[in-house]
Amino acid sequence: MHPLAPGRKTPAANCAECRTSPHAPADCPCLPAGKWCHGFHAATLDQSRIERWWGAHPDFGVGVACGAANLVVIDIDAHLTQPPSRDRLLPGIRIAEHVDLRGLATGFHTLAVLAALRGRPSPADDASTLRVRTPSGGLHVWYRATDNRRWQSSAGSSAGRALAWQVDVRAHGGYIIAPGTTTKDGAYTPVGEVREPAALPVWLAQELERTGHLPAPNIPAPRPVPPRAQQAVLAAGGGKSREGSLLAALLAPVEACGEASEGAGFSDALNRAAYTAGGLIAAGRLTRQEAEEALKSTAFAVRPGQERRAEQIIRSGLAAGLKRPLYATGGRL
Repeated sequence: MHPLAPGRKTPAANCAECRTSPHAPADCPCLPAGKWCHGFHAATLDQSRIERWWGAHPDFGVGVACGAANLVVIDIDAHLTQPPSRDRLLPGIRIAEHVDLRGLATGFHTLAVLAALRGRPSPADDASTLRVRTPSGGLHVWYRATDNRRWQSSAGSSAGRALAWQVDVRAHGGYIIAPGTTTKDGAYTPVGEVREPAALPVWLAQELERTGHLPAPNIPAPRPVPPRAQQAVLAAGGGKSREGSLLAALLAPVEACGEASEGAGFSDALNRAAYTAGGLIAAGRLTRQEAEEALKSTAFAVRPGQERRAEQIIRSGLAAGLKRPLYATGGRL
């Protein structure tokens, strides 16, 4: 568990040094020292630390790091907004025209449609596991991951990786708000009698795998680009107004892999390009949208049919690179 800011859904603020000098959580001296910097990365079960944190700040909310707790939480929203077209309601599933979707307005409905297509009851109605009502009228359905697979969060990602429209997943890389926590919008309240997460249903695990909530196998770990290559990219880009030149230099090694149908170090080249792009985004030299679009379009052209794997490599590389801003001169990498 880790502290949430009083009355809010977000983690308690970092210390002044962490706020002014961005760095990776793994490199932060605050965490070994027992401070709560970096959100869910500070999560702990140390009773003395918990008593110290909440003893001094009883108004803190409680967040739970899903990955460390082996949790997969289905996050159902109830925002009354105009639904997208039927081909975007369930990623990867085409809903036939004869299916009557009148009245569909929230994540409760899209999740019920998915469950019905699989001949299963909706997780929203699963009384065998912990369910928590949110202040906005949504629902968090808590499950335990029992097969040692690192299920990935989809909250805040593209609709293509969500489980359904208005239905996200909280797992590795995210946290969930514990029942009993109160924000300015209201309390997170348990539903029903069960207070512990049940095992993740097999059919739901299959849907999570189908929608890309597992890391692709054999994705190379994000690693820094050699300084000489970094400087070559920067030299090609010049000032901030020359995004096209930056992207061209960045993507050249990926494009070169297109000369061979397999191998040719494609995964590593794409990973390095995404890592460098993340650094350029963090330094304000590229926008995230243009970088992601360029990386995806190039990768998809070089390795057609491997779109999901390419997206996961790009996501991983960008996330690592964003922690190391890449400035033209004198900046930290």
